[in-house]
Amino acid sequence: MGERGSEVNLLSLIYFLIVLGILVLVHEFGHFITAKKLGVRVERFAIGFGPKLWSIKKGETEYLICAIPLGGYVKMAGDEPGENIKGHEWEFLSRSVFDRFKILLAGPLLNYILAFLIFSIIFMFGSPTLTNEVGSLFKDYPAEKQGILVGDKILSIDGKNVKYWEDLTEIIHTHTAGPMKLSIERAGKISEKEITPIVREMKDIFGKSTRIALIGIAPSQKIEKVRYGFISSFYMGFKKLIQLTYITYKALWSVLTGSLSVKESMTGPIGIFVITGEAAKMGLIYLFHLMAILSASLAIFNLLPFPVLDGGHIFFLALEKIMGKPLPMKTQEIVTNIGISLLILLTIFIFYNDIIKFGVVDKVLKLFKH
Repeated sequence: MGERGSEVNLLSLIYFLIVLGILVLVHEFGHFITAKKLGVRVERFAIGFGPKLWSIKKGETEYLICAIPLGGYVKMAGDEPGENIKGHEWEFLSRSVFDRFKILLAGPLLNYILAFLIFSIIFMFGSPTLTNEVGSLFKDYPAEKQGILVGDKILSIDGKNVKYWEDLTEIIHTHTAGPMKLSIERAGKISEKEITPIVREMKDIFGKSTRIALIGIAPSQKIEKVRYGFISSFYMGFKKLIQLTYITYKALWSVLTGSLSVKESMTGPIGIFVITGEAAKMGLIYLFHLMAILSASLAIFNLLPFPVLDGGHIFFLALEKIMGKPLPMKTQEIVTNIGISLLILLTIFIFYNDIIKFGVVDKVLKLFKH
């Protein structure tokens, strides 16, 4: 591996740490600022886990940066059932269910808001979008047989105008019966072509079989920046966030029901490191887009009703509200320990899967060879 490769890997690592650091900081700041506003004492605000690299104490709070940059935590006074709780209003467990709910929700909520703001800003300043120009053709597919050429622009399909590749594919993929009429621009001249797609049985991203119509075209690498007005940008950012949330929860449900494998659908820190490096090479706007996706994903994942996650703690609060008292400490400890064990096993599996998927071992061997 040459100097250039080492520089790229170092930059990828820097971008990875910056992106992850921002997401963790925003998440923990949500818990921190809400606790402070409600009068709950925050004893520690840590970015990372493990050995302490740097710390400073201001007022009642110690601020830390730790060696393992894969998360963070906020330690509040009286936030563990085993502590000697005195019933002071500045102790977390002494506060009402609703106050504790607000503190727990604030972390994921701030990540969600960050994702919304980044998406909105991208739409405001220009979202890179593939044009309607044909970049390549698949052999023996209808488009090639009907004389479509590389460089042709598809202006409309069955009278519906299409300006971007996303619109074009949406119409084609759902046209599973009969021919379609395409308006084509070639060298400034417009002509009409009638094409009957072939229909294939394929699996979608959730592992479900579906029928998709294809004509055998792929986009060119030409990209336009699509800009929206101030109000429209926030609408588009909100729409994008809702779509991402729907897809994420549907994918999680597909994993739980067995129609989508964990191996194919999840990635961990190694995968995020690789993807972050690739996004950074493409440009800052792609890096910000990835940051928005990761921020929303972090919020969604943390709200799952799984022990040790914010959603798990919120689930315990819901039970406390229904029952009129908290679950017995022993029960909470057992459930939490089971949750931690399962999370550790899942983390090990995802790390192993990332190592195989992204060829980490091969890359390390090549590094030593050079």
